Amino acid sequence: MDVILLERIEKLGAIGDVVKVKNGYARNYLLPRGKALRANEANRKVFEANRERIEAQNAERRTAAEKDAKTLDGVTVQLIRQASNVGQLYGSVSARDLVEALEAEGHKVAKNQIVLDRPIKSIGLQDVKVALHPEVSVTIHVNVARSPEEAELQAQGVDVMAEMFERDNAGFTEAYDPNAEPGEIPSDDAAPAAGEGEADAEAEAAQA
Repeated sequence: MDVILLERIEKLGAIGDVVKVKNGYARNYLLPRGKALRANEANRKVFEANRERIEAQNAERRTAAEKDAKTLDGVTVQLIRQASNVGQLYGSVSARDLVEALEAEGHKVAKNQIVLDRPIKSIGLQDVKVALHPEVSVTIHVNVARSPEEAELQAQGVDVMAEMFERDNAGFTEAYDPNAEPGEIPSDDAAPAAGEGEADAEAEAAQA
């Protein structure tokens, strides 16, 4: 389907561009959200008659987004979640969770502005894109941890999971016996030294 874009769409085009898209994408996203018009003769005339107003409104929204970007870009949100010993969350962090975390910090962001390809399912630091406007986007940092102390370590650049892995591996060290011959298995039930058995037998006979 050919459509006329009413705003810039990433990897698609700018305001006024006529582009060809899949029918489902147009019907389910672009048209109902007011991001495009069907590219027929009547709509072309409507767009040209309103182009100046459409571009002015877009400029206003872009200006507002640029203002918000100054306070939002680079912000870090901290989320405390339960997770397994290997760092996998019991559940996941969704776009809605990030919206709520940002709101708690005083930043108003819509759920559809959070660009999250897939839910976050493990602890650690992750960068997430926030599209405030088709032409304005920022990056926020998401710190997911099992405790505030763990979050603080991650914020300082400590790889918590790597340290935990190293600590677990340190417990699997082989016992070392300096007196053992190469290839000999250390044993607590070592045979008595020469002469020790005979001395014990003589002592028992003397007591009889």
